[in-house]
Amino acid sequence: MEKLIQAEDISAMGNVFGEYDENIKLIENEFNVNVVTRESKIKISGDNEESISEAQKVIEGLFRLAKRGETVNKQNVSYFISLAKEGNEALFDEIGRDCVCITAKGKPIKPKTFGQKEYIKSIRENSITFGVGPAGTGKTYLAVAMAVTALRNKQVNRIVITRPAVEAGEKLGFLPGDLQNKVDPYLRPLYDALFDMLGTETYQRYVEKNVIEVAPLAYMRGRTLDDSFIILDEAQNTTREQMKMFLTRMGFHSKIVVTGDITQIDLPSDKKSGLKDAIMVLRDIEDIKIHILTYK
Repeated sequence: MEKLIQAEDISAMGNVFGEYDENIKLIENEFNVNVVTRESKIKISGDNEESISEAQKVIEGLFRLAKRGETVNKQNVSYFISLAKEGNEALFDEIGRDCVCITAKGKPIKPKTFGQKEYIKSIRENSITFGVGPAGTGKTYLAVAMAVTALRNKQVNRIVITRPAVEAGEKLGFLPGDLQNKVDPYLRPLYDALFDMLGTETYQRYVEKNVIEVAPLAYMRGRTLDDSFIILDEAQNTTREQMKMFLTRMGFHSKIVVTGDITQIDLPSDKKSGLKDAIMVLRDIEDIKIHILTYK
Protein backbone atom coordinates (compact mmCIF):
# COMPACT_ATOMS: atom_id res chain seq x y z
CA MET A 1 0.00 0.00 0.00
CA GLU A 2 1.22 3.48 -0.79
CA LYS A 3 0.19 7.11 -1.13
CA LEU A 4 1.68 9.99 -3.10
CA ILE A 5 2.09 13.60 -1.99
CA GLN A 6 2.73 16.33 -4.53
CA ALA A 7 4.95 18.94 -2.88
CA GLU A 8 3.83 22.39 -4.05
CA ASP A 9 7.02 24.07 -2.86
CA ILE A 10 10.16 22.03 -3.55
CA SER A 11 12.30 24.64 -1.75
CA ALA A 12 10.52 23.75 1.52
CA MET A 13 11.62 20.11 1.34
CA GLY A 14 14.92 20.74 3.11
CA ASN A 15 13.08 22.44 5.96
CA VAL A 16 10.46 19.69 6.26
CA PHE A 17 12.86 16.75 5.90
CA GLY A 18 15.46 18.19 8.29
CA GLU A 19 19.21 17.74 8.39
CA TYR A 20 20.16 14.30 7.04
CA ASP A 21 16.40 13.62 6.70
CA GLU A 22 16.10 13.35 10.51
CA ASN A 23 12.47 14.54 10.52
CA ILE A 24 11.38 12.01 7.91
CA LYS A 25 13.26 9.20 9.69
CA LEU A 26 11.32 10.06 12.85
CA ILE A 27 8.04 9.78 10.93
CA GLU A 28 9.13 6.49 9.34
CA ASN A 29 9.99 4.99 12.73
CA GLU A 30 6.81 6.17 14.46
CA PHE A 31 4.42 4.95 11.75
CA ASN A 32 6.48 2.02 10.43
CA VAL A 33 6.41 3.36 6.87
CA ASN A 34 8.94 4.13 4.13
CA VAL A 35 9.17 7.63 2.64
CA VAL A 36 10.86 8.11 -0.73
CA THR A 37 11.16 11.35 -2.73
CA ARG A 38 11.64 11.94 -6.43
CA GLU A 39 11.69 15.57 -7.54
CA SER A 40 8.44 17.06 -6.20
CA LYS A 41 6.73 13.74 -5.42
CA ILE A 42 6.82 12.03 -2.02
CA LYS A 43 5.82 8.36 -1.84
CA ILE A 44 4.73 6.83 1.48
CA SER A 45 4.49 3.04 1.59
CA GLY A 46 3.86 0.44 4.26
CA ASP A 47 1.71 -2.47 5.41
CA ASN A 48 -0.88 -0.51 7.40
CA GLU A 49 -3.21 1.85 5.54
CA GLU A 50 -4.06 3.86 8.67
CA SER A 51 -0.37 4.43 9.47
CA ILE A 52 0.29 5.55 5.89
CA SER A 53 -2.64 7.98 6.10
CA GLU A 54 -1.43 9.41 9.43
CA ALA A 55 2.12 9.82 8.09
CA GLN A 56 0.69 11.62 5.05
CA LYS A 57 -1.26 14.03 7.27
CA VAL A 58 1.86 14.78 9.34
CA ILE A 59 4.02 15.48 6.27
CA GLU A 60 1.33 17.68 4.67
CA GLY A 61 0.92 19.54 7.97
CA LEU A 62 4.68 20.14 8.18
CA PHE A 63 4.69 21.57 4.65
CA ARG A 64 1.95 24.01 5.65
CA LEU A 65 3.97 24.95 8.74
CA ALA A 66 7.05 25.57 6.57
CA LYS A 67 4.94 27.63 4.14
CA ARG A 68 4.09 29.99 7.03
CA GLY A 69 7.81 30.66 7.45
CA GLU A 70 8.34 28.42 10.48
CA THR A 71 11.45 26.29 10.98
CA VAL A 72 10.50 22.62 11.21
CA ASN A 73 12.38 20.86 14.01
CA LYS A 74 12.14 17.53 15.82
CA GLN A 75 9.91 19.07 18.49
CA ASN A 76 7.37 20.13 15.82
CA VAL A 77 7.53 16.71 14.18
CA SER A 78 7.05 14.81 17.46
CA TYR A 79 4.13 17.04 18.40
CA PHE A 80 2.45 16.61 15.00
CA ILE A 81 2.92 12.83 15.25
CA SER A 82 1.23 12.75 18.67
CA LEU A 83 -1.67 14.87 17.37
CA ALA A 84 -2.12 12.60 14.34
CA LYS A 85 -2.19 9.48 16.51
CA GLU A 86 -4.89 11.08 18.68
CA GLY A 87 -6.93 12.10 15.63
CA ASN A 88 -6.32 15.81 16.33
CA GLU A 89 -4.66 16.74 13.04
CA ALA A 90 -7.12 19.66 12.77
CA LEU A 91 -4.89 21.40 15.35
CA PHE A 92 -1.86 21.38 13.01
CA ASP A 93 -2.75 24.76 11.55
CA GLU A 94 -3.18 26.35 15.00
CA ILE A 95 0.55 26.03 15.69
CA GLY A 96 2.80 29.01 15.02
CA ARG A 97 0.05 31.47 14.11
CA ASP A 98 -0.12 33.59 17.27
CA CYS A 99 2.94 35.81 17.80
CA VAL A 100 3.16 36.65 21.50
CA CYS A 101 6.24 38.87 21.50
CA ILE A 102 9.26 39.89 19.41
CA THR A 103 12.64 39.43 21.11
CA ALA A 104 15.42 42.02 21.13
CA LYS A 105 17.01 40.14 18.19
CA GLY A 106 13.79 40.24 16.17
CA LYS A 107 12.78 36.63 16.76
CA PRO A 108 9.02 36.05 17.13
CA ILE A 109 7.89 34.11 20.20
CA LYS A 110 4.95 31.86 19.37
CA PRO A 111 3.13 29.07 21.20
CA LYS A 112 4.52 25.73 20.03
CA THR A 113 1.65 23.54 21.22
CA PHE A 114 -2.12 23.86 21.41
CA GLY A 115 -1.82 23.86 25.22
CA GLN A 116 0.51 26.88 25.09
CA LYS A 117 -1.91 28.64 22.74
CA GLU A 118 -4.75 28.12 25.23
CA TYR A 119 -2.47 29.32 28.06
CA ILE A 120 -1.81 32.57 26.19
CA LYS A 121 -5.55 32.96 25.62
CA SER A 122 -6.20 32.45 29.35
CA ILE A 123 -3.70 35.18 30.27
CA ARG A 124 -5.28 37.61 27.82
CA GLU A 125 -8.83 36.97 29.01
CA ASN A 126 -8.43 36.70 32.80
CA SER A 127 -7.12 38.93 35.58
CA ILE A 128 -5.44 36.00 37.34
CA THR A 129 -4.07 32.94 35.56
CA PHE A 130 -2.40 29.92 37.14
CA GLY A 131 -0.02 28.12 34.77
CA VAL A 132 0.70 24.72 36.32
CA GLY A 133 2.90 22.11 34.67
CA PRO A 134 6.30 20.43 34.50
CA ALA A 135 9.57 22.06 33.49
CA GLY A 136 9.93 22.73 29.78
CA THR A 137 6.28 23.55 29.07
CA GLY A 138 7.01 27.27 28.62
CA LYS A 139 4.83 28.50 31.47
CA THR A 140 7.29 31.10 32.82
CA TYR A 141 8.86 32.15 29.51
CA LEU A 142 5.47 32.77 27.87
CA ALA A 143 4.24 34.66 30.94
CA VAL A 144 7.27 36.97 30.73
CA ALA A 145 6.66 37.40 26.97
CA MET A 146 3.05 38.41 27.67
CA ALA A 147 4.24 40.87 30.33
CA VAL A 148 6.74 42.50 27.94
CA THR A 149 4.05 42.79 25.25
CA ALA A 150 1.61 44.39 27.72
CA LEU A 151 4.31 46.90 28.71
CA ARG A 152 5.16 47.73 25.09
CA ASN A 153 1.46 48.20 24.29
CA LYS A 154 1.09 50.50 27.33
CA GLN A 155 -1.52 48.20 28.86
CA VAL A 156 0.50 48.30 32.10
CA ASN A 157 3.07 50.72 33.50
CA ARG A 158 5.45 48.17 34.98
CA ILE A 159 6.38 44.52 35.31
CA VAL A 160 6.92 42.88 38.70
CA ILE A 161 8.37 39.36 38.74
CA THR A 162 8.96 37.45 41.94
CA ARG A 163 9.65 33.99 43.27
CA PRO A 164 10.17 32.49 46.73
CA ALA A 165 13.79 32.00 47.80
CA VAL A 166 13.60 28.43 49.04
CA GLU A 167 16.88 27.29 50.52
CA ALA A 168 18.17 24.12 48.88
CA GLY A 169 20.86 22.80 51.18
CA GLU A 170 22.57 26.15 51.75
CA LYS A 171 21.42 28.76 54.26
CA LEU A 172 20.88 32.21 52.78
CA GLY A 173 22.46 33.82 55.83
CA PHE A 174 25.82 32.23 55.04
CA LEU A 175 25.90 33.46 51.44
CA PRO A 176 27.89 36.67 50.72
CA GLY A 177 26.28 40.07 50.08
CA ASP A 178 23.01 41.76 51.00
CA LEU A 179 19.59 40.13 50.57
CA GLN A 180 19.40 41.00 46.85
CA ASN A 181 22.83 39.41 46.23
CA LYS A 182 21.79 36.33 48.18
CA VAL A 183 18.60 35.73 46.20
CA ASP A 184 19.91 36.71 42.73
CA PRO A 185 20.81 33.08 41.84
CA TYR A 186 17.18 32.10 42.50
CA LEU A 187 15.99 34.84 40.13
CA ARG A 188 18.49 34.13 37.32
CA PRO A 189 16.01 32.29 35.02
CA LEU A 190 13.75 35.35 35.13
CA TYR A 191 16.63 37.70 34.27
CA ASP A 192 17.56 35.47 31.33
CA ALA A 193 14.02 35.62 29.90
CA LEU A 194 13.92 39.42 30.23
CA PHE A 195 17.39 39.83 28.65
CA ASP A 196 16.23 37.68 25.73
CA MET A 197 13.14 39.78 25.06
CA LEU A 198 14.37 43.28 25.85
CA GLY A 199 18.14 43.19 25.44
CA THR A 200 20.53 43.99 28.28
CA GLU A 201 20.60 47.79 27.80
CA THR A 202 16.82 48.20 27.64
CA TYR A 203 16.39 45.92 30.63
CA GLN A 204 18.90 47.92 32.71
CA ARG A 205 17.21 51.18 31.74
CA TYR A 206 13.80 49.86 32.79
CA VAL A 207 15.20 48.62 36.10
CA GLU A 208 16.76 52.02 36.84
CA LYS A 209 13.40 53.70 36.15
CA ASN A 210 11.60 51.09 38.30
CA VAL A 211 9.56 49.99 35.28
CA ILE A 212 10.76 46.41 35.80
CA GLU A 213 11.28 44.88 39.21
CA VAL A 214 12.62 41.37 39.81
CA ALA A 215 12.57 40.66 43.53
CA PRO A 216 12.14 37.89 46.10
CA LEU A 217 8.63 37.28 47.39
CA ALA A 218 9.53 38.75 50.79
CA TYR A 219 9.69 42.20 49.16
CA MET A 220 5.99 42.06 48.20
CA ARG A 221 4.55 42.36 51.71
CA GLY A 222 2.61 45.55 52.46
CA ARG A 223 2.41 46.73 48.84
CA THR A 224 -0.47 47.33 46.44
CA LEU A 225 0.49 47.06 42.77
CA ASP A 226 -1.67 49.09 40.36
CA ASP A 227 -1.30 49.10 36.56
CA SER A 228 1.17 46.22 36.79
CA PHE A 229 1.79 42.84 35.20
CA ILE A 230 2.80 40.62 38.13
CA ILE A 231 4.33 37.15 37.79
CA LEU A 232 4.91 34.72 40.65
CA ASP A 233 7.27 31.96 39.53
CA GLU A 234 8.01 28.67 41.35
CA ALA A 235 4.75 29.16 43.23
CA GLN A 236 4.71 25.55 44.44
CA ASN A 237 7.29 26.66 47.03
CA THR A 238 5.06 29.29 48.61
CA THR A 239 3.21 28.59 51.83
CA ARG A 240 -0.52 29.24 52.18
CA GLU A 241 0.23 32.51 53.97
CA GLN A 242 2.68 33.66 51.29
CA MET A 243 0.24 32.87 48.48
CA LYS A 244 -2.55 34.79 50.21
CA MET A 245 -0.18 37.71 50.79
CA PHE A 246 0.88 37.71 47.13
CA LEU A 247 -2.61 37.51 45.60
CA THR A 248 -3.80 40.41 47.77
CA ARG A 249 -1.04 42.66 46.34
CA MET A 250 -3.07 43.04 43.14
CA GLY A 251 -4.37 46.57 42.59
CA PHE A 252 -6.45 48.29 39.91
CA HIS A 253 -5.83 47.51 36.22
CA SER A 254 -3.28 44.82 37.05
CA LYS A 255 -2.84 41.26 35.85
CA ILE A 256 -1.34 38.31 37.73
CA VAL A 257 0.19 35.11 36.37
CA VAL A 258 1.19 32.40 38.86
CA THR A 259 3.40 29.58 37.57
CA GLY A 260 4.58 26.41 39.25
CA ASP A 261 5.05 22.65 39.18
CA ILE A 262 3.26 20.82 42.00
CA THR A 263 5.54 17.79 41.53
CA GLN A 264 8.61 19.85 42.53
CA ILE A 265 7.75 21.12 46.01
CA ASP A 266 10.81 21.90 48.18
CA LEU A 267 8.95 23.04 51.29
CA PRO A 268 9.43 21.32 54.67
CA SER A 269 7.11 18.34 55.10
CA ASP A 270 4.97 20.16 57.67
CA LYS A 271 4.19 23.02 55.25
CA LYS A 272 1.42 22.80 52.65
CA SER A 273 2.05 24.33 49.23
CA GLY A 274 0.20 27.60 48.71
CA LEU A 275 -0.13 26.76 45.01
CA LYS A 276 -1.97 23.49 45.66
CA ASP A 277 -4.23 25.25 48.14
CA ALA A 278 -4.99 28.13 45.76
CA ILE A 279 -5.87 25.75 42.91
CA MET A 280 -8.45 24.04 45.12
CA VAL A 281 -9.95 27.25 46.53
CA LEU A 282 -9.99 29.43 43.40
CA ARG A 283 -10.77 26.98 40.59
CA ASP A 284 -14.42 28.05 40.11
CA ILE A 285 -13.97 31.81 40.62
CA GLU A 286 -14.87 34.13 37.73
CA ASP A 287 -11.93 35.93 36.05
CA ILE A 288 -9.48 33.39 37.51
CA LYS A 289 -8.25 30.59 35.25
CA ILE A 290 -6.37 27.45 36.32
CA HIS A 291 -4.49 26.22 33.25
CA ILE A 292 -2.75 22.83 33.39
CA LEU A 293 0.16 22.69 30.93
CA THR A 294 1.58 19.50 29.46
CA TYR A 295 3.95 18.87 26.56
CA LYS A 296 0.97 18.86 24.16
